[in-house]
Amino acid sequence: MHQQLDAPTRNAANHVALSPLSFLKRAETVYANLPAVTYGDTRRSWRETAARCRSAAAGLAALGVKTGDTVAVLSPNIPELFELHYAVPLLGAVLNTINTRLEPETVAYIIDHSDARLVIADTALAPLLRRAFEINGRDLPVVDITDLPDHAGFGQTTFDDLTAHPPMDWALPQDEWQALALNYTSGTSGRPKGVIYHHRGAYLMAMGTVAGWALPPHPTYLSVVPMFHCNGWNHPWAMAIVGGHIIFTRDIAPAKLLAAMGVHRVTHLGAAPIVLQMLCDSPDARPFDPKIRVLTAGAPPPPAILEKASALGLDVMQVYGLTETYGHISQCLWQEEWDRLPAGARAEKQAQQGVAFPMVEDIRVVDRTTGADVPRDGLTQGEIAIRSNTVMKGYYKNPSATAEAFAGGWFWSGDAAVVHSDGYVQIRDRLKDVIISGGENISSVEVEAVLYRHPAVLAAAVVARPDPKWGESPCAFVELRDGAPLTEAELIAFCRDRIAHFKAPKTVIFGALPKTATGKIQKFVLRAAARDLGPKS
Repeated sequence: MHQQLDAPTRNAANHVALSPLSFLKRAETVYANLPAVTYGDTRRSWRETAARCRSAAAGLAALGVKTGDTVAVLSPNIPELFELHYAVPLLGAVLNTINTRLEPETVAYIIDHSDARLVIADTALAPLLRRAFEINGRDLPVVDITDLPDHAGFGQTTFDDLTAHPPMDWALPQDEWQALALNYTSGTSGRPKGVIYHHRGAYLMAMGTVAGWALPPHPTYLSVVPMFHCNGWNHPWAMAIVGGHIIFTRDIAPAKLLAAMGVHRVTHLGAAPIVLQMLCDSPDARPFDPKIRVLTAGAPPPPAILEKASALGLDVMQVYGLTETYGHISQCLWQEEWDRLPAGARAEKQAQQGVAFPMVEDIRVVDRTTGADVPRDGLTQGEIAIRSNTVMKGYYKNPSATAEAFAGGWFWSGDAAVVHSDGYVQIRDRLKDVIISGGENISSVEVEAVLYRHPAVLAAAVVARPDPKWGESPCAFVELRDGAPLTEAELIAFCRDRIAHFKAPKTVIFGALPKTATGKIQKFVLRAAARDLGPKS
């Protein structure tokens, strides 16, 4: 009876591969004369930006780059890196943006493991790339980005040479499942893994961001999230949808960011909690009016930092995701009744990871022992599991890790969380960071939130230390503000006044904290240090 409903009718008229390339193709016409990028004295429209992207693609083709080739890039957030987010996939090639703050050994590993065809590098990073080539024992062709002309590059080809080519015609991939980008995890617990993104996922992530963030037409967006981190949370592609004006500063010094936010009347930005803290603590900080809308992710933000950000005029929404999920896949969607809460209580709500973004099929918090969803009691912990079109294709050249991550048809995040009565998810810890003391589970995130409330604390991390009586006890590593006087006993007493005594740190170590290039505290280093301390006597 319903044969026509099931007839195979997919064809070129009704099925087109989803790709973020479509966004720039449209922006080239729809937003032709509107500003796309501003960087110092450089200001380009969307028409000019699209033409440069198509020319750069033609230039890469002339160098022999073809479909499926990996193009590695070492660059800060500047217009050239933004343009490569369109130029490389237009060729059908794969964009591999490398963390610019990594040590040469890891850069060498990524270049080798990714099977890069060539490297495009800012000349200021040429010494890092040369050392990586030495470690690998071989060179690759290099295209120099001469943003800072006083730095010597490799002298083979420049990015300006690429953009001198006649623009390539627009073309979408034959298959939306085709690889678009290769992003490497932060490597906080061993060698980084290569995470494969496809065109379909990037398209849907960008569209979901527009909907979930309620991006208006023509926002002024400050580029703060490094584009080597989940392709800047896919914001370079989202901005083309709404004709955004993207402001670049090259580095994220607080004074530069604050100046750009004021001069350009920035409306939107994304930033890790550590960047929010830097902005709030800067002597140049002045309250913004109207407020600037901010997405923050990368680590659960302490409520104390969210309170400061709100006072500065930053309207912050906590989002959550991983490299494996193209960036954010859940959001702490604001509820109007929260407006009536005191500032501290509002910040506690903001610190939740919330509910799924519009493009995400499902987020569960699962008891891995039983396979059942945890109750919505805000207490019972489980592991976050995700099902979405914005989950990676898999780990490059690592089928065993891919199979483990996708066990049972879900992506397993490794994050321990609870679910509140309203369905909002809140991370309690990485599973490996939960402290089990006397049979009680202690969330390091909860203890860290209390530590951050002390005015002398700049940064804090809590890990397990062996304990002869309790098995494990909380050990706090704390970085103090300059000149701030604080003793271990004073800080422990401060915590014991605010949380259950068994959760308070029994040890406090003061000093600078080890961090990844994206500002995440390297807890694996601290866990090793706590083990080296031996059992708490």
